[in-house]
Amino acid sequence: MTEIRSQLREFLLQWFSLYFPGSAYLWYDILVLCWVGLFALLLHLILRSVSKRLLKGRFSDKVVQTDTHTPADLALKLTRNISFVLQGAVVVIQARLWVPEGTAFLHIIEMFTDQWIILFALLSLFSLLNIFQAISDRQPIAAHFPLRGFLQTIKLIASVLTGILAISLLMNKSPLILLSGLGALSAVLLLVFKDAILGLVAGIQLSANNMLAVGDWLEMPKYGADGDVIDIALTTVKVRNWDKTITTIPTYALISDSFKNWRGMSESGGRRIKRSIHIEMSSVRFLDEQEITALKKADLLSHYLEITLPVINEQNTTKKIDMSCTLNGRRLTNVGTFRHYLVALLKHHPHIHQGMTLMVRQLEPTKNGLPIEIYAFTNTTNWGEYENIQSDIFDHILAILPAFSLRAHEAPTGNDIRQLIK
Repeated sequence: MTEIRSQLREFLLQWFSLYFPGSAYLWYDILVLCWVGLFALLLHLILRSVSKRLLKGRFSDKVVQTDTHTPADLALKLTRNISFVLQGAVVVIQARLWVPEGTAFLHIIEMFTDQWIILFALLSLFSLLNIFQAISDRQPIAAHFPLRGFLQTIKLIASVLTGILAISLLMNKSPLILLSGLGALSAVLLLVFKDAILGLVAGIQLSANNMLAVGDWLEMPKYGADGDVIDIALTTVKVRNWDKTITTIPTYALISDSFKNWRGMSESGGRRIKRSIHIEMSSVRFLDEQEITALKKADLLSHYLEITLPVINEQNTTKKIDMSCTLNGRRLTNVGTFRHYLVALLKHHPHIHQGMTLMVRQLEPTKNGLPIEIYAFTNTTNWGEYENIQSDIFDHILAILPAFSLRAHEAPTGNDIRQLIK
């Protein structure tokens, strides 16, 4: 086979010398270059056609987006990059078959193809890691493991090593010489890759302690973040806020600063209602018999009044208390009865979680009146449904205040002042 190539080469050189005297070697090199390029192109088309046939229909189910590419696109990109690596190897082999050793033309081809192979080998590694990421995104456990950060770390290390290898091949020196020289630049490298190193450490801590995962509701006022975590990368965490803006937070900031993760609320199945209604202090008083009779007709109060009133009357009778003085004995107040009504309302509400804390409490009076706080949990964590449930409850509370002879506190308005002047 070697003898045949030699004879063919001599024939071509003689032919070029006959028709192109003085430039036979130049035209021979051009012919070899065309042949090698054509062979590489045919090989590329064959490999691409075969890879498309092999991958067709492999990723038809549960297509998961990774950036803007599907797993099928990533697999096709991987095979394309591998084919480029093979083409580079074929070019070198073909060049060594047809070009004599030690010539400048062969050296140029080898130098070019070496860089070509290194580049597309690195891109092949990137494509393979992207496929791992796409497959991981389809697994439920992926949300609690920041694989993207680790893969980006591998890409970064691979890029640095590839750059060193490429430079060493251009200089025709051992990569160990360049690596040994990096010791003096270690401080500079630590400074350049500070964010990457801190992000890697932070990602490991976030994963090990299960502090944050993709899909969690993150609240971090310092960075203006209040929304869902959509990506945990090597150096940044992306949060889609409720106004659809994107906030980018340094990964290491989640370790050094405090943040609120609402995952516990989502997993518990209930979301807290903690809101007060402020009662005007002057409207608080004892209930009279007529008001008690009217309140007995309320379904949510009838049981409470039937149990409480006999106990109060018995205590007052036993102690022979003079009830003509309002300072004596036990009596029902409108605000106390109102609190018991709210407790009964929440216990019978179809959208309040009965397995979690439920209470209505009276807070310390302030200049804004007497706060009556509702503390309960809805049986849904959906934001829209939660707001509707909470609004419906307080709509009802505000509407029934007159039934207890209570008034909600509100600061004087401009119209109130104008009425006083008149």
